[in-house]
Amino acid sequence: MFKLFFAFLIILGFGNCKSQNNQNIPMKSYKFTNDLINETSPYLLQHAHNPVNWKPWKPGSLEQAKKENKLLIISIGYAACHWCHVMEHESFEDTIVAKLMNENFISIKIDREERPDVDQVYMTAVQMMTGRGGWPMNVIALPDGRPVWGGTYFPKDRWMSALKQLAEMWEKEPEKLIEYAEGLTAKVKQSDLIRVNNDETNFTRHFLKQSIEKWERNFDYRYGGTRQAPKFPLPNNYELLLRYGIKAQDRDILKFVELTLERMAFGGIYDHIGGGFARYSTDEKWHIPHFEKMLYDNGQLVSLYSKAYAFSKKELYKEVVYETLEFVERELTGDIGVFYSSLDADSDDEHGHLEEGAYYVWIKDNLKSILGGDFELFKEYYNINNYGKWEKGKYVLIKDLSDEEFSEKYNISVEKLKKKVNKWKEILLKERENRSSPRLDDKTLTSWNALMLKGYIDAYKAFGEKHFLDVALKNAKFIVEKQMKEDGGLFHNYKNGTSNINAYLEDYSTVIDVFIELYQVTTDNKWLVLAKKLTDYSFLHFFDNKSNMFFFTSDEDHKMITRKIETYDGVISSSNSIMANNLFKLSHYFENKMYRRVAEQMLKNILSQAKQYASGFSNWLNLYCDLTGEFYEVVITGQNAVSVLENINRRYLPNILIAASVRENDLPLFENRFVNDKTLIYTCIDGACKLPVDNIDDFLKGMMDHLR
Repeated sequence: MFKLFFAFLIILGFGNCKSQNNQNIPMKSYKFTNDLINETSPYLLQHAHNPVNWKPWKPGSLEQAKKENKLLIISIGYAACHWCHVMEHESFEDTIVAKLMNENFISIKIDREERPDVDQVYMTAVQMMTGRGGWPMNVIALPDGRPVWGGTYFPKDRWMSALKQLAEMWEKEPEKLIEYAEGLTAKVKQSDLIRVNNDETNFTRHFLKQSIEKWERNFDYRYGGTRQAPKFPLPNNYELLLRYGIKAQDRDILKFVELTLERMAFGGIYDHIGGGFARYSTDEKWHIPHFEKMLYDNGQLVSLYSKAYAFSKKELYKEVVYETLEFVERELTGDIGVFYSSLDADSDDEHGHLEEGAYYVWIKDNLKSILGGDFELFKEYYNINNYGKWEKGKYVLIKDLSDEEFSEKYNISVEKLKKKVNKWKEILLKERENRSSPRLDDKTLTSWNALMLKGYIDAYKAFGEKHFLDVALKNAKFIVEKQMKEDGGLFHNYKNGTSNINAYLEDYSTVIDVFIELYQVTTDNKWLVLAKKLTDYSFLHFFDNKSNMFFFTSDEDHKMITRKIETYDGVISSSNSIMANNLFKLSHYFENKMYRRVAEQMLKNILSQAKQYASGFSNWLNLYCDLTGEFYEVVITGQNAVSVLENINRRYLPNILIAASVRENDLPLFENRFVNDKTLIYTCIDGACKLPVDNIDDFLKGMMDHLR
């Protein structure tokens, strides 16, 4: 029966995946208003005046479906998603479609960024049914929430046809839908089972080598990244490869990382005029982006380029970091230090029509009139030619030469070229500000703020720019004062002065991670203490004793058809992999053997998957690197401890954690390590230290030798 019904689903057909938009709705009269009007999510408010009787995801909505014995429509998207806008315009704003939905279904609209827990469950179901996923995601479920059908974007006719057939089947043959839902739900639950690895495990470099070698087969040695389109910047992938390349002294890997970072920075996925990265490129050469800009991408990419700079000192990486942070402060930062979620892919073109990328693209004649005599050089630099052309006479700026290569080819000094480029950016940014801006999703998510906060910390480490630390501390203050609850937990969301939605494991793991990082640049113990408190709270409300992993949702959250355990490292590393790395570090700071034991067990549980698909488990393999070779506790004591710390932080030293203090300290790592009137640097392994040195150069020389 399950197979027969699945065949029926295939006949109905499934849509493609892609992305969306939003912001506050202007004050005017509307013909329709639904229950979403009381929500704060810009994405939900966008749909508040659809003729569809949308409801938010709340227990009452499911209870209504059970009471009226109606199927659920669960429609999930986010504010910066282009194809969500398209489906809204084609279907959800159409009164005929709305009538069909309202009469036969209870329709629930969900912002996936507010409710990643709901999104994960139904994305798993859609991927099982269709072999792919994306947004908008539309699922039909039984009144109790068990899924029976779904896909991504549907054109109006296919959407209506599917709804009619499903409504008719629910009326005449409900047992078929119930039987299918039972089978699918069982498979969704099965996908969350973790095989506990109780085998004796030795963490070896050979395992890492095998995993990376298998991954290398998919490297694109022309443009960087993997051999496919679309191409996503995956910061955790290249952080691991950078570290592995140094550890293994593999020059080919290091060259590949350099190629990828260069080509992403050269490509149209990078905003050459305003700074910051778009979500992904639709082609292999990083040229035509899917134009939305997400906070989490930019936070992680700032970290990646900062670390790459700390290793290589390449000026390009510094430019990318500074320009991206200027973009974040200009367009994604609020008054109290909060970071907003995203900018839309779409904006109004010159005719007032909503169009993808309208804010970012250029027309040749327009550039000629703006740049005058400089246009000829500009067009060569940014490829206003067939290489840089998109569609309909529009160009997306893209470089294919470094400044050094360009200056040699066109007989202009690098210094003069840089002055011209900076002037072009200034002129075109001012010109672009006259256009209709992409809409802003101004909700604040705890986990994404932590990722951006970490970007600022990594930038501060690499460049010593005090402003970066000031911004980081302001955002950390926001998290502590607004997002931490009285019971020691966290909120997930903040909007209009209100914190809400019980936090998920991704919030705890990213905040713990960034508080550890804050300690390592400020030497303020309070950040470590907060990290430990949040860790212990996570054990209390998220930990699964059977698998030694953490559930994505708290035991205090409303129960769904399954409680997921997230292990796959996607664009954002999985909450479990971040937590495992956190536990490893905290085990050193607090001499907590239980933390270390759990971290190693978590890693062991996913080793078979990581070996087969290193790209999807790269942050787990970062922990694996810590467990192979030697991992160092660097303890700095004395009146000059902070200046020594800043000096060390300028270097790329991924196999260390740092504890520093100018005075006596209660942390275990400082015990018996203070000497009056001396600044000493101890290098320790699991608490056992070599004789201290008082010369930073001697320490760095020894540390660089041990990095490999």
